[in-house]
Amino acid sequence: MKQLNGPPTVFYEPNFISEEEEKRLVESIYAAPKPKWQQLSRRRLQNWGGLPHPKGMIAESIPDWLMKYVSLLNNLHLFGDKKANHVLVNEYLPGQGIMPHTDGPLFHPVITTISLGSHTVLNFYDRLDSDEVDAEDSQLSSVKQRQKKLSVLLEPRSLLVVKDDLYHKHLHSIDELKSDEISELIVNPGDRQLGEVMHRQTRISLTIRHVPRTSKVPIFLSRKS
Repeated sequence: MKQLNGPPTVFYEPNFISEEEEKRLVESIYAAPKPKWQQLSRRRLQNWGGLPHPKGMIAESIPDWLMKYVSLLNNLHLFGDKKANHVLVNEYLPGQGIMPHTDGPLFHPVITTISLGSHTVLNFYDRLDSDEVDAEDSQLSSVKQRQKKLSVLLEPRSLLVVKDDLYHKHLHSIDELKSDEISELIVNPGDRQLGEVMHRQTRISLTIRHVPRTSKVPIFLSRKS
């Protein structure tokens, strides 16, 4: 796995899974029951392993077709002495993205992401003094106020690992575009030329993480007076 240039630490592995594995994963994701999908304003998603919450996550079993890759990453010791126990599946149509955010304290500070179906470009920004530690998908102030630090090209079937300062001190986002241009900020252009344009298709991301606070019994989350 190659460490990319930039703040520590970001690793990138192209072709982490095969085309056949990618196909089977996509088929399994779309075969999931419709209630498993949660529709957001910019995309839709599935949670496997439970629903992360500041008071804790009620642990649920992860299906075998996903657990294979959770176990694979655990065997690589990417989470130190922890074990991944949650998978967030995001579907991005061309033109969809996510605003700058941090994954925050709900998770062990390591992000691992497998990309399926299409490429995208993940951008990292310096945090502003006004930023607070935010939960998953918290949308912060305008991108225009931020200094972009670097970008990573996420190709289909690749694995991205983000940890250390890049997790704690930077925000990450995906621009709402239908195509991406190879720029000087992309730290892993490969054989692609500066200025080359890549058109997005439907992309699915598997973000595999460790949720420290879990429970096997229901957690009392709210009270009505």
